[in-house]
Amino acid sequence: MPSSPEPNITGTNQGTGPDHFGVISKIQRYSTRDGPGIRTTVFCAGCNLRCIWCANPELFTGDTQILYYRNRCVRCGACTARSRGTIIIGPEGCEIDRIHCNNLAECAAACNHEAYESSGHSITPVELTRKLLRDKAFYDQSGGGITFSGGEPALQPEFIAETAALLRNAGVHTALDTAGNAEWESLETMAENMDLILFDIKAFDDEIHKNCTGVSNSLILENAERFARWNKVLWIRLIFAPPFNDGTDWEKRLDFVNFLGKAVNRIDLLPLHKLGAGKYCALDMPDPLEGVPECSPEAVAEALRIAECKGLTLII
Repeated sequence: MPSSPEPNITGTNQGTGPDHFGVISKIQRYSTRDGPGIRTTVFCAGCNLRCIWCANPELFTGDTQILYYRNRCVRCGACTARSRGTIIIGPEGCEIDRIHCNNLAECAAACNHEAYESSGHSITPVELTRKLLRDKAFYDQSGGGITFSGGEPALQPEFIAETAALLRNAGVHTALDTAGNAEWESLETMAENMDLILFDIKAFDDEIHKNCTGVSNSLILENAERFARWNKVLWIRLIFAPPFNDGTDWEKRLDFVNFLGKAVNRIDLLPLHKLGAGKYCALDMPDPLEGVPECSPEAVAEALRIAECKGLTLII
């Protein structure tokens, strides 16, 4: 990406107050699926859903997580030497006692072969804005901008709101990608400084939603209606994950989108994939989708056909 000169940015509180630090996982440049144009996506740490299809389990807790990739490990012993016995070398790589290893970050830092990856670090709105504005010329050329995703950005509303305000003051398009599982005050705080809302609807039936995400969707659907009544550009994103939320629930979600009306500018269909499988392994977590196939082209075609019958055009 082309870079702009280092910007001169000052925040409302200079990023110094305790409420003005955020925790992010990564900054993904050259993103093309999180809003218009070429964008940079900021992945915020922390989430209050536990979707069985989640591809970013390292964002669950909201603090620093250490991923270990066995395929990169050369078994040199650099990490085990610092682990006080909580990391041992096994036949397929290192075995980590994550419960008792209280210096895993130090052990990971000793690796010279990128077998370990740290996810999650604190940053202020001013610091983050400076990083993001280095590519402003490219956003301007492509009609792109910045998208705040996660995790769930609504768990850090003040941090997101101030960063978005700084970006909009600099003339950058901003978007919020949320699952909507937050009090309206938090969503409203962030959305005031957003040009676009990407709203995820995982399931319509409350029991199906609980089974797929661990929480009720009553607040989520309520917040979707509130966004539809607000003068904001709204994109609805529908994860399509047979056998969990297809069939009747798919039809009910499409009916709900129709109910939201003209406020919905675009509808995205997100077929189930298993790109997060490697991360579950790297975190020593069970993969909820183990043994579940990815969404087939035939299932996607049928989902699109049903949507078309209801007068809706979906984008994959």
